[in-house]
Amino acid sequence: MIHQRYFISACLLGQKVRYDGKDCLVSQLVQALLDKNYVSLCPEVSAGLPTPRPAAEIRHGSGADVLLGHAQVFSSDGHQISEVFIQGAYKALALAQANHVTHAVLKANSPSCGSDGIYDGSFTGQKIVGEGITAALFRQHGIHVVTEQQFLAELTQTKLTDEPN
Repeated sequence: MIHQRYFISACLLGQKVRYDGKDCLVSQLVQALLDKNYVSLCPEVSAGLPTPRPAAEIRHGSGADVLLGHAQVFSSDGHQISEVFIQGAYKALALAQANHVTHAVLKANSPSCGSDGIYDGSFTGQKIVGEGITAALFRQHGIHVVTEQQFLAELTQTKLTDEPN
């Protein structure tokens, strides 16, 4: 039996690494992972971005497009910062691979970690279907990626199916 090993976005575990200096603590996630093998990192901070920092969004595509050079990441103050996001994704991947990670729970909507939707690059709050750069890179390397909501839904389904009748 293969044991699941997790990579978790640092903000979901309560680390204040988001662009706005806050966290996105999901207590249920922390409780569910207490007995699990996991590693954690913020790709953006690992690449050298400060906390707090200007918000960032991907323009003209999603994470896979950025990795191919077909889209770019811009900060809300107008700077093109794709390379920093790519560096952070590769640092996260290196940590994941060194720890034989099989699954990742990544922060929804993030230009790094979003796995089913991201902001559209206009800084107007509009979302599109797409994934962040770290999520895309993880998937390209065979890591199963979900959002925190998807993880909790899967956890609930597993508990329901594990309960005796």
